[in-house]
Amino acid sequence: MSLFEGYERRIDQINEVCKKYGIASIEEAKTICDEKGVKAYDIVGDLQPIAFENAKWAYTLGAAIAIKKGCTAAADAAKAIGEGLQAFCVPGSVADHRKVGLGHGNLGAMLLSEEAGCFAFLAGHESFAAAEGAIGIAQTANKVRKNPLRVILNGLGKDAAQIISRINGFTFVETEYDFKADKVNVVKEIAYSDGLRAKVKCYGAESVQEGVAIMKLENVDISITGNSTNPTRFQHPVAGCYKKDCIENGKKYFSVASGGGTGRTLHPDNMAAGPASYGMTDTMGRMHGDAQFAGSSSVPAHVDMMGLIGAGNNPMVGMTVAVAVAVQEAMSK
Repeated sequence: MSLFEGYERRIDQINEVCKKYGIASIEEAKTICDEKGVKAYDIVGDLQPIAFENAKWAYTLGAAIAIKKGCTAAADAAKAIGEGLQAFCVPGSVADHRKVGLGHGNLGAMLLSEEAGCFAFLAGHESFAAAEGAIGIAQTANKVRKNPLRVILNGLGKDAAQIISRINGFTFVETEYDFKADKVNVVKEIAYSDGLRAKVKCYGAESVQEGVAIMKLENVDISITGNSTNPTRFQHPVAGCYKKDCIENGKKYFSVASGGGTGRTLHPDNMAAGPASYGMTDTMGRMHGDAQFAGSSSVPAHVDMMGLIGAGNNPMVGMTVAVAVAVQEAMSK
């Protein structure tokens, strides 16, 4: 039985990267991690229980590379982890062409640096993918940062936002948008736990205007969109409109489009665009994204189908940060 999904298509490239860093095999990569006490394999499974085996091994390789490179800072470790993720990309795939593995590493590094003050999961609240990613960041990122990173969820629907908050122990922020004044007002906040999870604020908007106003209220520096059933009417328009406002006001804002590749939700066939099209989901991400990932924000099988690994793009953000922090902690002992 193969060690992980798609073994035959990936192993030659993986072995090349292992050789580059003096790692005898992918199995030895896990030994390197185990000896340092870096449980990358377990971290991935804890953050997204439905993640594939190849995701667990990809992060294991990334962590081993970080250890071999002597990374003592989590931000540097995140970039090294990206090399491990890239090694797992199927040659010639969408993920390979877009260098999505390296992109995830660079995103993790940005979140672990002091430049970013607020990170937003700009999603639809239909799935738990953003919550899984937020949990990973909330529990680990601020262990190594001097200034705490604020994490928010900004999605469509106030009831949905409250449900997500209650289940995950986040803080639900109820807002009311004043169309005449073009301003969002906070009505109330309800914290559903006392721990680190309560520091994650979850907003539910009723319009694109309110979504943009929430981004302004929190002064978001970096965001990643979801790839849900509401991409065209909420998250992509919010990211695009907020980016325009940031450019006009001289604010630095980095926008990541989480998925696409085949247009999972709005498939090109359904959009009468033909099978050669990227699909509407992917196309809209290209309009605002500084970085374009591949596959679903939540569904491991779809991300794997794009040639990356079996883990949702949003949970992967939390995985990268959590594993990078684990490397820094291990290297400081």
